[in-house]
Amino acid sequence: MPNAHIIGLGRSGIAAARLLKQDGWTVTVSDSKTSDSLQQQQQVLNVQGITVKLGYSLTLGDGDLPELIVVSPGVPWDIPVLIEARNRGIDTIGEMELAWRYLKSSPWVGITGTNGKTTTTALIAAIFQAAGFHAPACGNIGYAACELALAQPLETFHGRSLPEKLPQSQIDWVIAEISSYQIESSRDLGPTIGVWTTFTPDHLNRHKTLENYYTIKAKLLSRSHHQVFNGDDPYLRQLGTTHCSKAYWTSVKGRDATPRPWVYIENGWVMVESEPIVPVDSLRMVGYHNQQNLLMAVAAARLAGIEKQAIVEAITNFPGVPHRLEHIITWQSIDFINDSKATNYDAAQVGLAAVDSPAILIAGGEAKAGDDTHWLNTIQVKAAAVLLIGEAAPAFAQRLQEVGYYRYEIVETMARAVPRAAELAKQDQARVVLLSPACASFDQYQSFEHRGDDFRQLCWQNFSP
Repeated sequence: MPNAHIIGLGRSGIAAARLLKQDGWTVTVSDSKTSDSLQQQQQVLNVQGITVKLGYSLTLGDGDLPELIVVSPGVPWDIPVLIEARNRGIDTIGEMELAWRYLKSSPWVGITGTNGKTTTTALIAAIFQAAGFHAPACGNIGYAACELALAQPLETFHGRSLPEKLPQSQIDWVIAEISSYQIESSRDLGPTIGVWTTFTPDHLNRHKTLENYYTIKAKLLSRSHHQVFNGDDPYLRQLGTTHCSKAYWTSVKGRDATPRPWVYIENGWVMVESEPIVPVDSLRMVGYHNQQNLLMAVAAARLAGIEKQAIVEAITNFPGVPHRLEHIITWQSIDFINDSKATNYDAAQVGLAAVDSPAILIAGGEAKAGDDTHWLNTIQVKAAAVLLIGEAAPAFAQRLQEVGYYRYEIVETMARAVPRAAELAKQDQARVVLLSPACASFDQYQSFEHRGDDFRQLCWQNFSP
């Protein structure tokens, strides 16, 4: 049997391991960490015939080398063992590329971008599902991509037919949120429709330069049959017209925007060419950025041939996305909003700009590189006070002082931030308490979801009737 090695025992790594095991591979999964939860996963996978090595990092000796190495998204693509594997001709790919190999008989919509991709992905999936398609969301939202492949009637792969077919129904469309990490580790992934939401500096600690980050994301669009671009993004507007001359553009600024949009807003309606599709205010999510997301979702739907009725139904009933401007509770006329997915300055600036002012902002965590200028400017205009948590708190405090903003407090933890935010909101007559961290979560939490869930739970504990 062929031998595969999976690096990373997260959800995507587990799905990749199960998929390959089902396809007749000998599978080993390794993770450099060890914990009680990882040990529980180890026991489950061992029962399924999958070897799991915890506290272990793969090395390539001269013995029995794997024929395939599959990398989870969080594993840097340029670590020495992966460079060596590629140089030695070992098939080395990411989990998303593995899923593509099994699911490429179905059309894909691939959504990438610095910000906005989760909401856009969720909107697209909702529209396709309202149209009657079996179109699950996967990638950074919903399922791991390989979990969808597990639910498919699997075909012959690597020349070997599977012993049995799974009974689940055929997937009509794969709706995939795809990060730069997943694009970087994909050689052939080519969606039917590629969507690029925004482009601003992010993940530079991994990708090193803005140009490299752009090039990685552009690969997904260049391999897509149709390309949809957010024409309101200045960086995409500058470079996308050169690299994707046949792209479909969108704009909230109307039909006369540049480049000329295919989907745009006019008189409060989403228009495709000259056809009105759905009133903009049918979408209950606030902010211009969500109008941009709406336009890209409508563009993808129309390229897939979806009729207006399904689009209207999906948008009208769309509940929003957890951890992205998610309304948690209203207490004494103060709205508590969870924007934990805002893990960089640009996303946090958009979140703060979207809510009513004045607002009490909770920010901080594990800081990222990036330009904080627009974020700081928005804080000065909209924030009655800022409560700082996590490792970034001292550095953020210094930056606020440098721009002449002194209405901040270092409170360190979410447990202190939430009740203090309520006190300040009453004192300053603020209408909103907003968690929008502008940081990664890994200093105090397992993920941005874990951080947002903690905020939600603290709000319920403190302010539920």
